[in-house]
Amino acid sequence: MRRELATAGAICVLLFSLPAFGLEVPAQTELDIRLKTKISTQTAKPGDPVEAIVIAPVMVGSQFAVPAGALVHGAIDKTTQPATPDERAVLVIKFTSIEINGGNLPIAAKLTGIDNAREKLDEQGQINGILASETATGQIDTGLKKLEGKYSGFADVLSAVKSAVLKPADTDITYEAGAEMELQLTAPLTLSQPGGPGPAASIRPIAQEAALLDLVAREPFQTMAQRPSKPSDVTNLLLIGSADAVEAAFQAAGWSNAAKLSAQAKLETFRALAEDRGYSEAPVSVLLLDGKPPDRVFEKLNNTFEQRHHLRVWQRPVTFLGLPVWAVAATHDTGISFSEQDRTFIHKIDSQIDRERAKVVNDLILTGRVQALELVDRPNVPQHGQNATGDSLDTDGRLAVLVLN
Repeated sequence: MRRELATAGAICVLLFSLPAFGLEVPAQTELDIRLKTKISTQTAKPGDPVEAIVIAPVMVGSQFAVPAGALVHGAIDKTTQPATPDERAVLVIKFTSIEINGGNLPIAAKLTGIDNAREKLDEQGQINGILASETATGQIDTGLKKLEGKYSGFADVLSAVKSAVLKPADTDITYEAGAEMELQLTAPLTLSQPGGPGPAASIRPIAQEAALLDLVAREPFQTMAQRPSKPSDVTNLLLIGSADAVEAAFQAAGWSNAAKLSAQAKLETFRALAEDRGYSEAPVSVLLLDGKPPDRVFEKLNNTFEQRHHLRVWQRPVTFLGLPVWAVAATHDTGISFSEQDRTFIHKIDSQIDRERAKVVNDLILTGRVQALELVDRPNVPQHGQNATGDSLDTDGRLAVLVLN
């Protein structure tokens, strides 16, 4: 999904320089949206209304064309439930209008992405569900059926054990309110005037610039994996605010607290992986910053454990503007692979970690809980590297600093 980020200074300059004439948003422009409506092929019918909001401002050149928070309206166009195990559920959503500057404007658009989803999207924007046979639990069932012919008693025992631990895979297509998607305009959208940045309009630059630059220069940027000890993720955000402000901002942005590593959490993780479903409290591996584990871990999932946004948060032993300081390392898990070295399943991440920095910033701005924002250069941060599991890390090295309400 497209991620854009502007500093508070740039936002202020643009707001005071916007022209009063019309603006055309070109075809193929992408809009990141978040559902306000739960959708499920179990219950949805053609014609059912669907509503979403734009979660990141859309710019045309140097102008804010579509504001974050703009409402997008549409409807279910097609939905089918599978009649046999080898048929897929199907869902088609058509978004047809958007509210900008007090008007409800028609749009021509198609769905081009579903964030952290297990389903596949075709070129026409049709969502195609999974088959039970494609999941680990479905493959176990297939193996047990083959075993029944020769060792029926043993197969029965294994089947009972499997049923006690795993549920059959749910092949419906279900997206809760809060699921995020990507739309692409298929025809230009003409605006009478730019829509503005939305909630970002109230954000100001951070005061005490010299002190801020000094703070950022003294902050460590490289985390370390715990076992084995290796350099890992790079910090890419700094939050200024109370513990309650941090919790409230991420809760309002739809992020969940991750569970701590435990036997029960590991079992639930295994179940989510085998059944190919989401687990919104899934634990993460421990990374250390200055030898300390994170104080908080937040994540955002859809309907599969394989993909998720997640970030680790460390309270730093300093204050700024009289408030606590929190370092954040945010990455986007995009898949799972088996590590021969570690003999376990590990997540693969999007190497372009600046996209995740922008995603987190846009999410927090949309809550209205960000007072001030700066994007600070860190010349000492390598622009290319690797995390502890060998994934590439590519960044411009800058740190997004946010002061929270």
